[in-house]
Amino acid sequence: MRTTVGIIGGGPAGLLLARMLHRAGIDCVVLESRTREYVEHRQRAGMLEQGTVDALRACGAAERLETEGLVHQGIELRFAGERHHIDFPVLTGGRTVTIYAQTEIVKDLVALQLAEGPPLLFEAEALAVEKPESDTPVVRFLHEGREQTLTCDWIAGCDGFHGISREAFPTATCRTYEHDYPYSWLGILADVPPSCEELIYARGERGFALHSMRSPAVSRLYLQVPNGTDPDDWSDERIWDELAARFAIDADWTLERGPITAKSVTPMRSYVHEPMRHGRLLLAGDAAHIVPPTGAKGLNLAVSDVSVLARALTALHRTGSTQLIDRYSKLCLSRAWQATRFSYDMTRMLHAQPNGDAFESRMQLARLRRITASHHAAAELAANYTGLPLPV
Repeated sequence: MRTTVGIIGGGPAGLLLARMLHRAGIDCVVLESRTREYVEHRQRAGMLEQGTVDALRACGAAERLETEGLVHQGIELRFAGERHHIDFPVLTGGRTVTIYAQTEIVKDLVALQLAEGPPLLFEAEALAVEKPESDTPVVRFLHEGREQTLTCDWIAGCDGFHGISREAFPTATCRTYEHDYPYSWLGILADVPPSCEELIYARGERGFALHSMRSPAVSRLYLQVPNGTDPDDWSDERIWDELAARFAIDADWTLERGPITAKSVTPMRSYVHEPMRHGRLLLAGDAAHIVPPTGAKGLNLAVSDVSVLARALTALHRTGSTQLIDRYSKLCLSRAWQATRFSYDMTRMLHAQPNGDAFESRMQLARLRRITASHHAAAELAANYTGLPLPV
């Protein structure tokens, strides 16, 4: 097989890149190792920055998002029995965020891809990237029981943290930076209407809790738990009781309860791979960087990466200029490090430290008091949360 851009990974990053390239008249092929059913049902993030919504609109992939997405004007911070609203439009000049599950984005992009092209191959397992330094890099992959090759002009590694794309980078040319956090998130999906209109970030001595949603009828909630926690050790009643305790405030407010349909534990980590380009192989999304979910940046960083990459490949296709693609790694890493910083700061500010450090606890409260008392500090949080400008 031969194509201009070979895309490894059929998650939101790979599918959105394919959509953008297709609309720019650039042919590509998407290789996804999993089945369509698996890809369309794996639970992931659901908070979209303003720029992510704009990108989906611009490429004609926002029809359902426009009618089903839940636009949020801000978030609520809870600590010391108090509740504080962070008003995004007021603080950012009108920017908002939207709740629309990643599973739904993937369904939308898959449907468009299969209806309009370019080729999308499910159960096509990428085995290796070969000759990335050459003008014709190759992806070896397994599909329908036989090994095949995809010869490309460029390869986009959108295959996530556990993919094979990074393996093609010579060890001597790259460096990784990572940080593991001493706690995880126990997440649940519940068939119950949300108990709030906007996300609640709760900090307390018992640990962190987050109240989010997937739709007007489905709630998504998280609890800080020790690393290595088995979700089966937490009964539904225990989960609801602990959530209620962590969200409690000195006012009349009730956490609605309902049937829990899914439980999972997510470890917390930060990871950045430098550079994001080697020859004609370019990384995007989780293949290049991982952030803890506290700042809701993972999916949005992937969209930022592929927006820059699509723009760079389009400029190359139309004008022959390599100026933007030569700056791709530097541009994307600059934004990725800012998102990593923001996610790290949010995580450290809101989670109870396992060692019970009283000084750190007071520092967390001081940071929260600063944000809720200062327009400037609140505006900084709002600017990062709704999304920093795309690199240019």
